[in-house]
Order: sequence, then C-alpha cells, then structure tokens
Amino acid sequence: MKAPSALSHSAMSKVDGMQSWSAPSVPTLPGRGPALRLYDSADRQVRPVTPGRTATMYVCGITPYDATHLGHAATYLTFDLVNRLWLDAGHDVHYVQNITDVDDPLFERAHRDGVDWQALAHRETDLFREDMAAMRVLPPRDYIAATESIAEVIEVVEKLLASGAAYVVDDPQYPDVYFRAEATGQFGYESGYDRDTMLTLSAERGGDPERAGKRDPLDALLWRVERPGEPSWDSPFGAGRPGWHVECAAIALTRLGTVVDIQGGGSDLIFPHHEFSAAHAECVTGERRFARHYVHAGMIGWDGHKMSKSRGNLVLVSGLRADGVDPAAIRLGLLAGHYREDRFWSHEVLEQASDRLHRYRSATALTGAPDATDVVARVRRYLADDLDTPKALAALDGWATDALSYGGHDAAAGATVAAAVDALLGVRL
Repeated sequence: MKAPSALSHSAMSKVDGMQSWSAPSVPTLPGRGPALRLYDSADRQVRPVTPGRTATMYVCGITPYDATHLGHAATYLTFDLVNRLWLDAGHDVHYVQNITDVDDPLFERAHRDGVDWQALAHRETDLFREDMAAMRVLPPRDYIAATESIAEVIEVVEKLLASGAAYVVDDPQYPDVYFRAEATGQFGYESGYDRDTMLTLSAERGGDPERAGKRDPLDALLWRVERPGEPSWDSPFGAGRPGWHVECAAIALTRLGTVVDIQGGGSDLIFPHHEFSAAHAECVTGERRFARHYVHAGMIGWDGHKMSKSRGNLVLVSGLRADGVDPAAIRLGLLAGHYREDRFWSHEVLEQASDRLHRYRSATALTGAPDATDVVARVRRYLADDLDTPKALAALDGWATDALSYGGHDAAAGATVAAAVDALLGVRL
C-alpha cells in the first residue's frame, strides 16, 4: 500500500471519509433550555460548555474487530445527548468520529478467524452503522477511517520530528518513531494520574513501556515500521503504519481545527489514548489545550465485570435487536443511569426500560393529558446539568403517571412530550 506524496507543511490537509449512517429526523422544540454544563476530566469539575455558533466534538470510534456491545452504545449515547442539546440550543454541530481500522487487535482477530483483516473491518463497521442507525444516534458529519488518514498522520509525525517532540528509536531492524511524553511540559494534566499509574495503564491499554531503545517508558508510538505480514504505507521515515493516538490527533486537526469544544470517549480512554492524542495535537499547534472539555462516559458491566471484548462478557446491540428488543428500550435502559457512572446491565434493567417505554407511549397517545410545559422545561434543565438522565426520566415518569391516572385537558400535551423525548433523548414514542 502506498501513501500519497509528501504534503505541504503550510497547512494540514484532509481527505474525504467513508459514509456514516442515515440521520434520524430531530423535532424542533419551541424556546431554549439552559446552557449545557459538563464534567471536565482535566479540571475535575462540572463547568459550562462554551461553544461558538458551530460546536465541535471529536469522539473516538471503534476498532472494528467485533460487534457493537452495550459499553460502546452507552458511550455513543452520551455524546448523542450532547449533540441533541447543542442542536436544541441553536448550534450548528460539527461532530467527527474515527474508525481504528488498522491495529493489532484487528489483525489478531482476523488471524484467529482466518479472514482478511480488511474484510473483517468492513463487516464490523457495517454492523456498527446498522446498530447506531437503529438506536437513532445522530451520525458524525465526518466519519473517518485510519486507513483514509495515512497522509494526514504522516504530516503530523513529520511536524513532531521537526520540532524535536518525536524521535526515531535506536533499533536498526525496526526504527519506529516515538513521541516524547515530556514534549508539552504539561503532560498528565488531562488524566491527573501519577507516573506509576500511567505506566500500569500504558501496559494494559496498548502501550509498550518495555520497548527497548525508548528514551522514556511512557513515550508513545507514532509510526510503526513495517513488520512481516503487516500492512504498511510509504513514508519519509520508512514503510509502516500509524500509532493509535496520532491517528485521532491528525483526524481532529484536519477536520475541526486547533482546539475542539469536546474530546470524548469512554473513561478507559482517558489514559493513555486521550492524554497522548491531546499532547500530539498541542505540540503541533502550540495551543495550551487541545479540547476545552474532556468528557468521558462510564463503563457498562455484565455478570460482575466491565463489558469488554477481551473478557468475552458482551451483550451485543445486534443480538438484542435480533431477539426483538426495541432499540428505544435499549436507549432508555442505558439512560437510566448517569453517563459518568460505571453501572451494570441486567435483565431487570431491560424489563424496567421496556415498561417505561410502554408507559410513555401510552401516555403520549392520550387525547387529553396534563400540560407539558413544566415537564419539558424540567427535562431540558436536568439534561443541561451534566446530562442528568435519571432526573429527566423521573420527571417524565411523573408526567406519564399523572396522564395515565388522571388524564388532562391539553389535547396537544402528548404530542409535545413525545417531540421533546425524541429531540432531547432520542427516543421515538
């Protein structure tokens, strides 16, 4: 595989990405809710989100070697809520998501199953798109595969080498390129972790602290020189492929600019992935912070453990859909807990969500119901307060109970609540 010719250093360039998924319609609600406030992982507090007319968000996508599980779904629902609240506030939203379709876990799974790694990536990406469309997740404006952004990565690595933020490891056989963790002078501000924690997490989450020849065990891989049997692209520093973190930095810089409003993902990405991708971008641009907000969703567990592909304790969105579960019930089940909390999925969670969905649909279908003005305002207020979905759902529960128990005189209330639930929570009643 060959990379395009070397790119100009005067400006970051981009290529068009692959297709995302079809966008659901989003009702427009009258009025405006309060400004959004979110917990920032770097500042360790809830504070206002302050985008301009166009709000920008980069959320890390999947490594497509297996189907979408509920841990993925919970993360993408979190940022779907952010997207919807920004739209409700009148912002244009530029949302970018990547696909890490060239990485060791993908190659390992393809080898295990005896399939081509590209065919596996295409198959699982297609399934992910189907799951997201079924869950009524708003698609990103730019949906970019790592294999589509090689030239952009090469340009970033060139800039980092030229500035001294990166170096070539002293290994005649595999002279890989590494990023110096100390290059920004503020490394670690996003996670707040101490060095021992960083080293432990680096070893657990795709890093290589034991790699011989590195100047610091924490230094992160930028360009992996070609190994036998691995795909590679030509570059000024030898044929090879991108490291994980630089992929996201390059894609975000070329689509969203030097500073983004939100960098998001699951809490397991805080370190090393988000810490390093932010540091890469900051070294290229000279900005103090890559993102104004670093936002992370909690983990979803099943059978007493975090849901993960490596453990194999997965509840798949596609599996639930195949069993006839309404995707709206999956959404409500995941939204029943606060996005930042680690929480467990269970049969009881799904049953409660299915019952809630039935009650909401029954209540909004009534020809007369209680006035909707207060409940819509409360839902907006709770969601604007760090996406407090439990309180938002409790407010809707109360309205639905009153509607089903006592009715009301407002013929339009049901339609008003249904539109608000659709626009703000993404649940079609």
